[in-house]
Amino acid sequence: MTDSRSQTHAAGDERAASTTGPSSASVSTSSLSDASRESFGDHAGHGDDGGRSGQPELTLIAPALDEEDNVDELVRQIQASIIDAGIDAECIVVDDGSTDRTLEKLIALAADHPWLRPMHRPKPQGQSAAMHAAIQAARGKYVAMLDADLQNDPADLPAMLQLLRDGKADFVQGDRSQNRRDTFIRRMSSWVGRTARGLILKDPIRDTGCSTRVVRTDIARQFPLQFKGMHRFMPAYARMIGARIVEQPVNHRPRVAGVAKYGMFNRAFVGLVDCFAMRWMAKRFRDPAAEFPAVSVVAGTAATAAGTTEGDDDANQRSAAKGNSE
Repeated sequence: MTDSRSQTHAAGDERAASTTGPSSASVSTSSLSDASRESFGDHAGHGDDGGRSGQPELTLIAPALDEEDNVDELVRQIQASIIDAGIDAECIVVDDGSTDRTLEKLIALAADHPWLRPMHRPKPQGQSAAMHAAIQAARGKYVAMLDADLQNDPADLPAMLQLLRDGKADFVQGDRSQNRRDTFIRRMSSWVGRTARGLILKDPIRDTGCSTRVVRTDIARQFPLQFKGMHRFMPAYARMIGARIVEQPVNHRPRVAGVAKYGMFNRAFVGLVDCFAMRWMAKRFRDPAAEFPAVSVVAGTAATAAGTTEGDDDANQRSAAKGNSE
């Protein structure tokens, strides 16, 4: 990337920006399972496709838990920064079992914003699982992610999206380090997590906890987000499968409404334990991709053709012999 503030990372660091990405990796493009659809009802105000047809370029995803005071402003900012900017996009906001009026407000907002597709689960299952459900339902070529608490700025997304359009990255990860607006506890827990990831996973990404990111949808669908806490390791997993990752400085804003969902114990120490789970996965990862060699197909076709020719010759000889005898 030309911006001197950004960094590009590829798997093992031996794969530089010229890496073509995980074109050989096995990609799951299946939609939500029946069980997932039962847990996550699509409440878009204009039917299952939110009143749209065709494939949008971008699917923006935002998990929300008890964010009734933030979702109106979130939708307004997405409209101003993404939709009004001419980006063909949809937005899936996942209500993760909120006990307030988050879902009610989202359904009302969807009636006036056809690009908004609210989803819902009856009880909280966590940020990772919420992201997984939304990614599987995404129709865009690219997936962008934000928190619904307004600390992430949707205005950062167009520049990040452009890097993927230009083929300079497969995954653009936001970096809030220059503009951090967190409490001391959250800054300390982030430091613990970043240090642990560096030591245990050799992960060079500075701010993997930043939810502002844009990634190719085919890559996002490979993330093991069915497992609790795996959203913290999306850059590490993407790097493991060969994706080109670029870090991009982004804005960060203080929370002005609602209650933070993470603290020292459920963020730093749990994340530390999860680092060992991720290392276990990385050491046992094998590329499952396979293909049918073209040469085998050609050889098989040639053999079949040869067999058919020989069979025809034998039949002709038998017919000629019969004619002579008669």
